[in-house]
Amino acid sequence: MKITVDFEECLKDSPRFRATIEEVEGDVCELESKLDKLVKLCIGMIDAGKAYNAANKQFVNGIRELAQQSTRDEVIESSLTKFAESLQEMINYHTILFDQAQRSIKTQLQTFVKDDLRKFKEAKKQFDKVSEEKEAALIKNAQAPRNKQHEVEEATNILTATRKCFRHIVLDYVLQINVLQSKRRSEILKSMLSFMYAHLTFFHQGYDLFSELQPLMKQLGGQLDQLVVDAAKEKRDMEQKHSTIQQKDFSHDDTKLEYNVDADNGIAMEGYLFKRASNAFKTWNRRWFSIQNNQLVYQKKFKDNPTVVVEDLRLCTVKHCEDIERRFCFEVVSPTKSCMMQADSEKLRQAWIKAVQNSIATAFRDKGDDGEKLDRKSSTSTGSLDSSGEPKERSLKGESALQKVLAIPGNACCCDCGQPDPRWASINLGITLCIQCSGIHRSLGVHFSKVRSLTLDTWEPELLKLMCELGNKVINEIYEARREELGARKPQPGDPRHEVEAYIKAKYVDRRFVRRPSDEELRNKVVTLSKQEKRLSSSSEHLPPRPPPPTPKLRPGSNASGQTVKSADSGIQNSADGSREMLANTPSNNSLTDADAAESPPMPMPATLPPPSPCKEMVFYEPKEYSPGLQLYWASCARSLPDMAEALAHGAEVNWVNTEDDKRTPLIMAVQGGSLVTCEFLLQNAANVNQQDTQGRGPLHHATMLGHTGQVCLFLKRGANQNAADIDEKTPLAIAVEAANADIVTLLRLAKMNEEMREAEGPYSQSGDETYQDIFQDFTHMASNDPDKLNRYQQYDPQRP
Repeated sequence: MKITVDFEECLKDSPRFRATIEEVEGDVCELESKLDKLVKLCIGMIDAGKAYNAANKQFVNGIRELAQQSTRDEVIESSLTKFAESLQEMINYHTILFDQAQRSIKTQLQTFVKDDLRKFKEAKKQFDKVSEEKEAALIKNAQAPRNKQHEVEEATNILTATRKCFRHIVLDYVLQINVLQSKRRSEILKSMLSFMYAHLTFFHQGYDLFSELQPLMKQLGGQLDQLVVDAAKEKRDMEQKHSTIQQKDFSHDDTKLEYNVDADNGIAMEGYLFKRASNAFKTWNRRWFSIQNNQLVYQKKFKDNPTVVVEDLRLCTVKHCEDIERRFCFEVVSPTKSCMMQADSEKLRQAWIKAVQNSIATAFRDKGDDGEKLDRKSSTSTGSLDSSGEPKERSLKGESALQKVLAIPGNACCCDCGQPDPRWASINLGITLCIQCSGIHRSLGVHFSKVRSLTLDTWEPELLKLMCELGNKVINEIYEARREELGARKPQPGDPRHEVEAYIKAKYVDRRFVRRPSDEELRNKVVTLSKQEKRLSSSSEHLPPRPPPPTPKLRPGSNASGQTVKSADSGIQNSADGSREMLANTPSNNSLTDADAAESPPMPMPATLPPPSPCKEMVFYEPKEYSPGLQLYWASCARSLPDMAEALAHGAEVNWVNTEDDKRTPLIMAVQGGSLVTCEFLLQNAANVNQQDTQGRGPLHHATMLGHTGQVCLFLKRGANQNAADIDEKTPLAIAVEAANADIVTLLRLAKMNEEMREAEGPYSQSGDETYQDIFQDFTHMASNDPDKLNRYQQYDPQRP
């Protein structure tokens, strides 16, 4: 609040003037209190800032020490050094900021308080004093008696002088008040403005500093993506090596010892041995021995210089020592001395003796003819006590998957930014990606994109086929249909990450560039797909003709309804050998001939006729409304992956239910269509593998009824519940047994047995049975690469006699 005291009013010394003076004095007192508090807070802030700078300096010193410790890694050392320099510069900027705060707030405001407010207080004291003197003079003048002239004159003179002094002092006091009121504004604003400019300079300096640092940070960010990939690859290699070594037999340490005269480091053999000292006590000490450069040496610690036991092995002999109390001893004898040593086992003793003998022979050969070294490399010059083999690699990965996927049109460049030679893929979209775009896709979440490496990960055959049937060209025609129309710029290689991320989110999350079909276009699409499905249903490629099912022969004691026959799961042991026993009871050619049926238990037959088969011919009914879900429904049956991808892009629910057709889902229709890749595409896009129709039948039921062995294998791998029963209380296994489909019976029984084995091993078991894994892998490859071998059985017909 601005308070100005009028000079004319002060001469009157009116009550209004006195009230104004009181208000000014109260305001100045409060101003002094606020300024003192602000100065103290500023001092506290500066002290805290200095403490922060001190702690920050220690942190920067820690970074420098870490950089010095990382001298072997040039990238880490140079980067940390540069970061430490930048952070030290920021500490300097902070110091300048706190110094400016001390000058602008503390010093400047303290000066204002001490000088200007002190002058105001001194003027106030004089004003109060002269006001009291004036009041006394007025009282004395009023009390002077009329008849005492000399007293009247004295009182009048005193009053006149006092008034004159009061007028002079009150004018000075009012001047001081007005000057203070005017100066307070400029001093406070000047101080705060200086403080704010100090902050502006500080942040500008910081911005300029990190702008210069940004290219390095950007470069490191790009390198980090590659480092993450390299770390994942190294981790995978180490885990594989760990698994390989873990499979070896380490029941005896002597299996790890091997002799290699052609070792790169010159050490032909090394290991621990006990050595007998040559002193009077003949003590035995354990030392690390090695044969290197035709010498026998040992070390107590790694950093110790090796102690040479034998200078030249050509002059030595080695022999067993059976005449001492200790076991497994042998002696190396040279012309000047002998050395007694002890191994941990007989095998190790034999290995060391053989190694010394081989080294002696090698030393002579090397001395005589250097050309024979080439012959040793092709001969059995290396021996090992470890005979365990390496596990064979059966999964498709690396260059094989990469070449197949990149051969698809458009896949040779990243689908989103055009970066050539991509090494990553989104398996639910069916596209290839560069490393930067793959990181952005991974951040979207698996409900939008599932990222996998084309070189580091293994690829199942059905997933590889899915990648080959879609591709960047097909997906971009869907997800970028309106991009040019909307004027959106497609990212280029090297664009900033935030621009690429914004484009990818607009493309796949918001689906901004997808062209929405009209109702008429959607209707024509659905009708076309339904007609296409009908043509596929009538073609021989959809379901190849199968031989008629065998007629089971009943054994004595069983009836036609199969009431006394063992259940489908009987005779399967819950043990590691259960899979072998079950396979032994299954025909080797996975088919049930009449002869097999005569020798094996009869299959249970239905006692009553169930309702019509779900494998009926697909009939297209005019729906109540057309939707992307209906398009996905018929596209799944028609085996058209581009139309399925388009339907999902238009917002189709992957688990959409057709209430007009027994509540069937697209996944069930994909089973009807007979395409393994179509099922894989829906499962990768979160289709429910256990969703049932009105008959209580899920995809596994339908695949079993149709005899689609590859689909049964796929659903079991994806967690399908084989214990689910339909409204007729039939499980997939019961249906497969009635249909006499030995392939599917084998898969279902193996899956159930494997599940029981894992439950028996505990809740954290992940191994399962090896036979189960091998057989499922064989069926997977057969279903993808040679499906005709699996089309050997007639589909299930519950109405057959």
